[in-house]
Amino acid sequence: MVLAAAVTLALSGCKGGDLISYDLPAKSARYTFETKTNDVKTVWEYTSAKATKNDAPKLSPCISEVLGNNKAACRPEPLIFLRYDFDLALDNTVKAGETHKVTVVGYYQERLSALPKVTSLKAETTFDGGNTWHPATTRAGGKNTFTTTIKNPRRDQATKGVGLRISATDNQGNTVRQTIPTAYTLR
Repeated sequence: MVLAAAVTLALSGCKGGDLISYDLPAKSARYTFETKTNDVKTVWEYTSAKATKNDAPKLSPCISEVLGNNKAACRPEPLIFLRYDFDLALDNTVKAGETHKVTVVGYYQERLSALPKVTSLKAETTFDGGNTWHPATTRAGGKNTFTTTIKNPRRDQATKGVGLRISATDNQGNTVRQTIPTAYTLR
């Protein structure tokens, strides 16, 4: 049955993350969801309550609709995801001792019908593996898009590479904090 469900999900265009579902209480509350993948730690804080009606597009249904095993209303959560353009050289490095710009875009699940707006983004860098963090200048540059300017140290001052910690907030009070221990190395 699991294989058949996976095939059904693949054919219907659902992504692997859609396999997770849970029930929430009717009263709105604040939730924290944490994940760690390949040393990248992400912490989301968001407000949610039990879905009172289905809020999922027909082309990307909830898993219960695909499997037909639950008729409860469902919807995706308003989690802010981050996409990075590190503007790296072909060897995935950046020149030491120079200023470097990283573009960060906040986005949401395609299935979310009412998209919030990312209103602020704060960046911090580390050159010593996360022992100390330094604020980096960040500027808004368009819809949910921000540019962070990092002053890279000499290569010997960042032997573990440059780490990045991004904190973003949207107009509904949802937040994300993502820590990348080594975003890039220096040459």
